[in-house]
Amino acid sequence: MLPIFIRLPHPGQRCPLTGLSRSTLYKLISSKRVKSKSLRDPGSTRGARLILVESLLSYIHDQAD
Repeated sequence: MLPIFIRLPHPGQRCPLTGLSRSTLYKLISSKRVKSKSLRDPGSTRGARLILVESLLSYIHDQAD
């Protein structure tokens, strides 16, 4: 069973589901091809970026066509 959200991998590591690098995932997020949410406290500069697995896998599936 797949999770609903996954965190971005640590720098130098790859996504355990797709093998994509952290920088590639950030590019997909910034171009709005993959949906994500940022969890952080108000006023905080640090937080956690969560990627919606469904949107990531859908993007990859669409690229295979």
